[in-house]
This record gives sequence, C-alpha cells and structure tokens, in this order.
Amino acid sequence: MSVILEFTVDDDQFTLGDVLSGPPQMRIELERIVPTGDAAMPFLWVTGDDHEAFEEKMLASEHVEDIVAIDRVDQSALYRVAWLGDHDGIIQGITETGGTVLEAYTDDGWEYRIRFNDHDRLSQFYNHCTDHDIDIHIVRTYTLTERTESVRQFDLSNEQREALVLGLRSGYFDTPSQVSLEELADELDISQQAMSNRIRRGTKQVLAESLLSSAATFD
Repeated sequence: MSVILEFTVDDDQFTLGDVLSGPPQMRIELERIVPTGDAAMPFLWVTGDDHEAFEEKMLASEHVEDIVAIDRVDQSALYRVAWLGDHDGIIQGITETGGTVLEAYTDDGWEYRIRFNDHDRLSQFYNHCTDHDIDIHIVRTYTLTERTESVRQFDLSNEQREALVLGLRSGYFDTPSQVSLEELADELDISQQAMSNRIRRGTKQVLAESLLSSAATFD
C-alpha cells in the first residue's frame, strides 16, 4: 500500500539544496527526477529576475556538470541539471527507493511531499537520510486509505487547494474565463508560472483521485 511522506529539510543538509542556496534569490521547484545510470538528473522550475546569475552559479559548482534551460515562460525557466560525479543526497535517496515526487519546492528551506510504494520503501529512504547525516523534519506520513478529511481534500497540498478555490470562486474555470491567470497570481503574490503549476497539478490530482479511484472500484 502506497504511503506519502511530507517533510522539510534545510538547504545545507543535502547536495542539491546546498548548491541552490544563496544569491540570487529565486523560487525553485523540483519538477521531476530522471534516473541516469548510477546518478539522477533533476529538472527544476526556477522563477526570478536573474537567471543569468543563477546559471553562472550552478556552472561554477563542483557538483554540476551542465545546466540547460529547456523551456522559458515569463520569469520562469525549466532547467535540466546534470551532476558531475556521484552524490548521495536526498535526490539519490528518492531515486534508490523508487519514491515519486508529488511536490518539492523552496523559498527558505525545502518542503517535500513524496509517495513511496509501501512503508518498507519509506523506511529505506529514512534510513538513507540517517546514514548520510541528512536531518529531515517529518511533518506527517499517511496512506491513501488512512485519510479521513484528506480524502475530501483529494490529497492536495495547501497551496494547490488555495489556488483551485481562488480560481473557482473568481470564475477562472468559467467559459469564457472571468479572470486571467496573471490576475490570480497577483492575488496570491506569486509568479504566473507558480500559479499555473499549482492549478495544473491540483487539477491533475483531483481528476486522478476522482476518476482513477472510481475506475479501480468498478474493476
């Protein structure tokens, strides 16, 4: 039975966080992780006003072999990061235990929401962090069948729920739309890309919980 782990971790506790910390101040969201042999390649959404300085900082790191912007939207860019040599931080731990990143972002310290196939995989990940002196702060763990109020929330993060509720109440989902994505983003004081990500992922989560769970019931 799959289990979800929510935790926070300081920048200096793992390689990726340490490399990304410091100026320029950018909002960073881990989009996904792609295993590449013995290593792992993270894809990052980076939002801010100094991407040139961010790229220079990344390339100057001893841990980064290359960084490529594969998409750009307003003040946000999607980067593919290739690591130089092996590293054993949280990213590697997630990859080795088959974890799926549901949400991971940083403004000041990192917040993660990871799904594991079972409690054994979650325990393996926790042991990996302990073995490598990575101090994570667990917020909560839960299975899909243990959710009571969470079932009604469709396993949404607080940010996703806030974005969807605001969009619904403001008429964003109406035809024609009564408000723009930019206006919604301004309302929450976040970037348009961040707002788009929250709505897109939140909508996907609601549909998956509603449609796929229902389909499984009738199979």
